[in-house]
Amino acid sequence: MSYEPPTPPAELPTDIVNTLTGYSPDQLQHVARYAEALAEHNAREARLKGKSDDNEVDERPDDLPDDVPSKATITIKEINDNRYYYWQWRDGEKIRSQYKGPVNSNE
Repeated sequence: MSYEPPTPPAELPTDIVNTLTGYSPDQLQHVARYAEALAEHNAREARLKGKSDDNEVDERPDDLPDDVPSKATITIKEINDNRYYYWQWRDGEKIRSQYKGPVNSNE
C-alpha cells in the first residue's frame, strides 16, 4: 500500500474532496458504504423508471420466485455488517422487497 494519499477522480467536486480529506477512517468507511448503497438505489430507480416506459416483456430469470414479478431487480442491503441480496420492484408508489440470499464473501 502506498504512503501517498490517493488521487481523487477528476469528476469529484473539490468541496467534496476537501470534506472527505478531513474525515476519520471510520467516517470514510460509513461514507463508502452509503455511497455504494445510494449508487445502487439510484441505478435501480433509473432502471425501474426506464422499464416502466418500455412495453417490452423481458425473459423471466430462472431463479426468480413465483411471487416476485419479472420486472424485479436484485439489490444488496447491509444489515448488522452483513450483506444480503433482495429482489426489489415497484408496486404502484411503493417499493417491495423479498429476500434472495446472502452475498457471497468471495465477490
